[in-house]
Amino acid sequence: VQLQACGGGLVQAGGSLRLSCAARGIIFSVNYMDWYRQAPGKERELVAAITSTGSTNYADSVKGRFTISRDNAKNMVYLQMNSLKPEDTAVYYCKAEVIDGSHWPHSWWGQGTLVTVSS
Repeated sequence: VQLQACGGGLVQAGGSLRLSCAARGIIFSVNYMDWYRQAPGKERELVAAITSTGSTNYADSVKGRFTISRDNAKNMVYLQMNSLKPEDTAVYYCKAEVIDGSHWPHSWWGQGTLVTVSS
């Protein structure tokens, strides 16, 4: 199983970006799908999470600005980021718990995509 994230880039403060992450491989189902981020010199933090049934959870710092969604048919998760701030600058990672060919759940990380917000 591989997670492939894309959609990062350079944007001005107040702008928007949409991140996408696809889970590929032998997949029977995907449980939770999350977005994390890691800014320079800081620990990786959970930004948003979504369960297989669509329940969501957000870090306080992004509530009202970011929206996580998923397409279960395509095994994809998205992060719509609006009203971006310079402090949102980080490498964003997707993470998913996947029931793969082993029929056991395993957690996988994507490779990360860089989001840079200029002031």
